[in-house]
Amino acid sequence: MQTYLNTQFDELIAGLEQLKTQTPVIEAIARRCTDALRQGGKIIFCGNGGSAAQAQHLAAELVGRYKMERPAMNALSLTVDTSNITAIGNDYGYDVIFSRQLEGVGRAGDVLIGLSTSGNSKNVVRAFEQAKKMGIYTIALVGAKGGQMRDMADIALCVPAVTSAHIQEMHITVGHLICDLIEKSIYA
Repeated sequence: MQTYLNTQFDELIAGLEQLKTQTPVIEAIARRCTDALRQGGKIIFCGNGGSAAQAQHLAAELVGRYKMERPAMNALSLTVDTSNITAIGNDYGYDVIFSRQLEGVGRAGDVLIGLSTSGNSKNVVRAFEQAKKMGIYTIALVGAKGGQMRDMADIALCVPAVTSAHIQEMHITVGHLICDLIEKSIYA
């Protein structure tokens, strides 16, 4: 058991070391989000399963606070409204639960951050397609393979991992760094 746990830690640590080479991408994401917020736009998150939880978590870091006491920032997660999700899923299909919400709440100049370990989540891909139609900037947080979202996104961050757990661990690390940079850029 201890050998297995050590292997898991070693894989994650090695991935995080590799992730440090992508700091220019993380900075670009934070800069784009900061610009959108300064211009009256909002940051919109979406994802499924663990990525849905992270989407919700990161939106809360911006609306509440990450590290510093400051005014709320305009951010939301499309994963939290069960009435919308179930009504849209029932009436139109699960593949459009995010794109339909985005059509209603999104505006040109906003930023959509889609989280997906595979990069191929149909409902997130559909949200990216809708975002493009609306002039919403797209950012993909995906695994090493990138999937469809890598090529669709304005900026894609493909974390150096292939197992869902390690991808998600790196996504939350990157998400926290982005929140930190946004907060410092606007309020420090």
